[in-house]
Amino acid sequence: MTAIDDRIRDLVQHAYNHAPAIRTLMDQAGLAPAEIQGAEDLAKIPVLSKDSLVEIHGANPPFGGFLTIDPDDLPRIYISPGPIYDPQLPPEDAEALLAPFKYIGIGRGDRVLNTFMYHLTPAGILLDEAIRACGATVIPTGPGNTELQIMMMTALGASGFVGQPSYLMSLLDKAAETGMGAGAVPLKKALFSAEPYTPSQQARFEGEYGMKTTSAYGTADLGFIGYTRAGMRGFRIMPSIYLQICDPETGAPLPAGETGEIVATTLNKSYPLIRFGTGDLGALPPAPPCDGQQLLGLYGRSGDAVKVRGMFLHPNQLKAAALQFPEIKDLQVVITRPANRDVVTVNVELNAGAAGEGLAEKLSALAQQAARLRIDAVNIVEAGAIDPNARKIVDEREWD
Repeated sequence: MTAIDDRIRDLVQHAYNHAPAIRTLMDQAGLAPAEIQGAEDLAKIPVLSKDSLVEIHGANPPFGGFLTIDPDDLPRIYISPGPIYDPQLPPEDAEALLAPFKYIGIGRGDRVLNTFMYHLTPAGILLDEAIRACGATVIPTGPGNTELQIMMMTALGASGFVGQPSYLMSLLDKAAETGMGAGAVPLKKALFSAEPYTPSQQARFEGEYGMKTTSAYGTADLGFIGYTRAGMRGFRIMPSIYLQICDPETGAPLPAGETGEIVATTLNKSYPLIRFGTGDLGALPPAPPCDGQQLLGLYGRSGDAVKVRGMFLHPNQLKAAALQFPEIKDLQVVITRPANRDVVTVNVELNAGAAGEGLAEKLSALAQQAARLRIDAVNIVEAGAIDPNARKIVDEREWD
């Protein structure tokens, strides 16, 4: 029996005793906690999809019956599309969660631009807390205001950056337009998340600007799952997470090296998500590191949801939006990425005789409210232009 087997056995027993949602899921599967004695036995528990999680939360608000601690002990509560109310949990190993930041050398003396959003979603505040826990000083800029960010970066001598790599590209491009060369940019450490970190971006940041960088993979429900390290393919998995790679149809674990859905089990007993299907595709190596797990990479999505600017857009959200407008016959979202920026276009087909006046503004406002996603353009298309059997979200982005 390994240490991870012990942790999983204890987690399942604790969750069954204290999380009604877990008890219900296991009872429905005809499972008793004693049948889960370690990692190999996790496969007996059905995979919990995001859609199912949304339904469970909706039927038993606000935390779906997964929270095992007193809600009054929660420091913060966030919201993600669903809606799902995500509790910020007291960390069981706070020092271990700082690994991505310490890997790039964040510490006392660093001033770090935190360009993640601070309201509603957890990224901004959680990264703020981690940066400060490393001894560094946070500059809480949030996203946008590029000229102001450059001024603050320069005036304050900011040595660190956390945010999306595409935003740092935009910031450096704007700085270069003002005549600021690489040698005048004080940034030397960067942690990215919420979108792919491409080889060309890495070559620019690390080669031209001399930064040490890492890219963290995570979700709103799970937090950080892993982070990249030099000389290691893919992601080093955080000690608070246990991963399996599973058949998207059956949920059965796949052999090492094969691509399947990334299924995660959180080891924090306060909010145990056991066998949670992320919808992302990945693979585990045949020979994992001796001190943890490694994810070889992210290879797309097994489900229909697509991540845009760090937020997931799901076809169900589009269906709900269409129901708000009786003049809409069908709609489809097309996502492109010119100049390192996600562009969201909604194509709308109207019912015969319907008028589309004011529809673009209403749809955009609804998307902002439901998915916290800005719509760049709404096009009214001719009858029959949208195939009713086609995917409702078409991702045409290319990542070099």
